[in-house]
This record gives sequence, structure tokens and C-alpha cells, in this order.
Amino acid sequence: MSFDYEVIVVGLGAMGSSAAHHLAQSGLRVLGLDRFHPPHNFGSSHGLTRIIREAYFEDPLYVPLVQRAYELWFDLEKKSGKRLLLQTGGLMIGPSEGVLVSGASRSAEQHNLAHEILNSTNLAQKFPMFQVEDAPMAVWEPRAGILFPERAIKTHLDLAAKSGAQLRFNDPVRKWEPFGKGVRVFTDESSYTASHLVLSPGAWMTSLLPADHLPLTVERQVLYWFKPVSHQEMFQPNRLPIFIRQYAPDRFFYGLPDLGDGVKVAFHHQGGRVDPDSLSQEVKQIEIDEMRQVLSQYLPDANGDLRSTAVCMYTNAPDEHFILDYHPEFPQVVVASPCSGHGFKFSAVIGETIAAMINGQQPQFNLDLFKIARFSH
Repeated sequence: MSFDYEVIVVGLGAMGSSAAHHLAQSGLRVLGLDRFHPPHNFGSSHGLTRIIREAYFEDPLYVPLVQRAYELWFDLEKKSGKRLLLQTGGLMIGPSEGVLVSGASRSAEQHNLAHEILNSTNLAQKFPMFQVEDAPMAVWEPRAGILFPERAIKTHLDLAAKSGAQLRFNDPVRKWEPFGKGVRVFTDESSYTASHLVLSPGAWMTSLLPADHLPLTVERQVLYWFKPVSHQEMFQPNRLPIFIRQYAPDRFFYGLPDLGDGVKVAFHHQGGRVDPDSLSQEVKQIEIDEMRQVLSQYLPDANGDLRSTAVCMYTNAPDEHFILDYHPEFPQVVVASPCSGHGFKFSAVIGETIAAMINGQQPQFNLDLFKIARFSH
């Protein structure tokens, strides 16, 4: 049977743009489809900056993946001539027994990562912008830093097109179906066939796979940029590292230094469930007040004028781990993401891994944590 393409990639955000690049680079005939024109402000991969970190508190299994991602981000910078990664170091701050500090320490020790454990006195001396009255501990890691998501997505897409991928934007995929040993994909404008399909539509995954396969939820997230009220020099990237702060058993906020737009902060999770097609971009005063209350307690000098806000989405699995697996019924389909709010840093290596899976190669990483079968329980 003849197909229009060898691979169709549905969704060209963080994961899909990288997959399109690596698949086209491997010599395959690739079609990429997106309901918008990425990079855009309607999904999960906008807001100027994203964090990359190595001492991964979620599970030590992620560490080899993120180490390969670092290599690929540096390689992408060389290929494109664009700055995609800025290393600032990183702090994971919280109670010593909390999941953040204990998990980051476990990953650092298991993988022999460069790191330093700071008590509250050390933390206050080295990073005086943080309030430490609750006597937190911290894990300092020197390789953490900042990725520039819009620039990274555009770079992946530009290189994919340069390698021969055809990219079609503003054309939503409405459904797909098996077609012989391949697939047929239907959009508003046309239909296409391919021997393989990559599903990476982020928050729209639930419209393309039934909920009994993937029990996913979409969560609204607000990003804030504040002008420091004082000591502005302490919030520059040479002074303020990226950080995550656990301030209650299941409460986290994170931040990035001022790159000219203000200090960026956001809660990690804690957002309400939403339909991606009716996402509200309005940030209410009660939401701003909630963030200001946390800043006043833990990062008070950053709590100045609100410069801007943005709204994005997390697409969450129940265990907050990724999904990267073959479809349980149709092995010609690879399901990539969602990433439960911590995936962008991995997109370079996930794209490479998807290309290996499509090309019949054995992935070089342990992907057991990301299998779809875990939801059958």
C-alpha cells in the first residue's frame, strides 16, 4: 500500500517540533500538522522561559534523559547559531524531608551529580534574596538554567523544514483511523495517509485518544513577571538562579531571574481544570493576590510592580509522569507526552527518542515509567 508520507506528526509544540526535526533529519518523509502556528500562546510552551534542571526530584530515571537533552540543546545551538540555553545554576528549597529536597538529593547522589546541600544559614549567606525563617534546606546544582521555548520550537521547525519536512499550520486534526498497516489523518481541510503517526498535541490529546486509554486532565497555569521592589541587582541571572520552593506538603512555586521583563514566578500545579478550547486568558486579582502573598513570605524583594502575566496549560497524567509509548492497539502510532508540567526541558531528547522508535531502533533510555499500560490498573 502506498502512503502520502512515512510519518505524520500531530501537534508541533515542544515534543512535536523536535520529533519532526529528528524524523526529517533521519531521511523520512514527514508531514507536521498543528491547529495553530507555532510557536504560539495557546498551549503549554510559551512564556519566554522554561527551567532545565538535572537533579531531578520527580524520579532518578529522568536524569539520563535530561543529560542527553543538555547535549542536544548545545548541539542545536551550534546548528542554528541561536542561544537556546542559559545556565544560572538551580536551587531546590524546602523542608529536608519534603519530596523536593529529598528527591533532588536522591537523584544527585544516585547519578553522582555535582551538587551542594545548603542549610538555611548557608542559603541566606549565598542567596540573601530568599527568606529562610522556616529554616529550609536546599540542593544547589550548578548545571541548571533557562531554556527559551518559543525560540527552541521555531529552531526545531526551521531545521525540520530544511531537512524536507512539510509543515501545515492552522489546520486542526479532527480524527485519525487505522489505514491498512498505516493511518489516515483527517483535518478541516484535507486527509493524509502515512505508515506511522506521532500524536503530540499536548492539551488536545484527549480529543484524539479515548479517555479509557489515557485518563488525562488539563490544568490552567498562570505565569507572573514582577519588578523587584528593591535590590534589583540580586535578581539578575548572575545572582539569582532558577529555583523551586516547596512551602507546604503539596505546594510549590518556582522562579527565574530577571532577563529584562521582571522576575518570573508561578505556582507548580494548583491550577483549575479547563477545556483547552475555552481557556480563559484573564488573570484575576485574587490570583495575583495569592502569588503576592507567597512572594511576601519567601521572596519579598521581588514583590514589586506586576509587569505582565500569561496563561498556559499543563496536561497531567494521574502520576504526573510522562507518556511516551506505542499505542496499545496500533503499533504504528507513537503517543508522545503529555508531560504533566515538567516536560519542555526534555523535548530535544524526546524528539530524538520518537525518531528511534519510528525507525525501529531500541531506545537508549529506560522508558518504563512512561508506559501507557500503567493506567490499566
